[in-house]
Amino acid sequence: MRETGMIKQEIKVKLSLECGRVLDKARIVFHTSGSRKGRIVWICHALTANSDPEDWWPEMVGPGKTLDTEKDFIICVNMLGSAYGSEGPARENPATGKPWLLDFPDVTIRDTVQSFIEVRKHLGIEKIDLLIGASNGGFDAIEWAVTEPNLFDRCLFLCTAPRISPFLGATVEAQRMALEADPSFREARDLSGGRNGLRCARAQALISYRCFKGFGLTQAEDDPDTLFAGRVASYERYQGEKLVRRGFDAYSYYCLCNALDSHNAGRGRGGVPKALQRIRARTTVAAVDTDLIFPPAEGRQWASWIPGARFVEITSDFGHDGFLLETAKLSALIL
Repeated sequence: MRETGMIKQEIKVKLSLECGRVLDKARIVFHTSGSRKGRIVWICHALTANSDPEDWWPEMVGPGKTLDTEKDFIICVNMLGSAYGSEGPARENPATGKPWLLDFPDVTIRDTVQSFIEVRKHLGIEKIDLLIGASNGGFDAIEWAVTEPNLFDRCLFLCTAPRISPFLGATVEAQRMALEADPSFREARDLSGGRNGLRCARAQALISYRCFKGFGLTQAEDDPDTLFAGRVASYERYQGEKLVRRGFDAYSYYCLCNALDSHNAGRGRGGVPKALQRIRARTTVAAVDTDLIFPPAEGRQWASWIPGARFVEITSDFGHDGFLLETAKLSALIL
């Protein structure tokens, strides 16, 4: 990760997890912009991103950008289970002095939200002007808006849903199967285990992140007479290798996949529609027209369960990844 203007910080907290286990000194890593002036904007990052949004959303976050690090007070917390600092399989298990790997407890979306609340309290924040969550970061944002409904003035939920769907669950299970098919994953000797499986899992995930048109625009063969189509194959392998080179490990990825399965904002609250009625923030739900994971029809339905929410459909050639790429359209929703 490159050096940016966001400031990296960390705290240690006690977390009682939904699975019944307790993390006595869970490390929570987060970034903030320097100034406490202006809007308080909390960003919930997606699956393999980190707590520095300037790193993975550079067209949106930074000096003079839509989310201005010199005018807004921006916070982003690295989710539980991630490879990028917060407590997870890559961190040291205090009982053994070695990385947790497969011994790390099962964590849920609600557990991650509890870690956010601990950071909020640490920073002394009692009101958040804008909460933004995209993809599974949107899982965190929706859960939090239901948990602490009076905390937020505005919410923007991008390419997400209040409960994991069977389609997304199927893609997640296929990725777990890829990890498990790598013999070194179950051996769990160190963080290098399962790297081939991780490459495969990432390549599988990318198919659902894009769409037919997007692959056609960027990965079509230049030579109309090519004997074998290899450009997109090379791209898929590159994306798998890229995640490994970024320092992500298979155990963190596995943990995050399991956490996705836990997402259900309606659990214990009388169902999703009733849970979403708790939200008090002025809410925008945005979906991308080519998103295979979170189709607009689904978003339009659950947006209607949030009091006063508006639904926006964004046109993009790039499927789910439109939330990263359609910056002009997203900026219009934020300003």
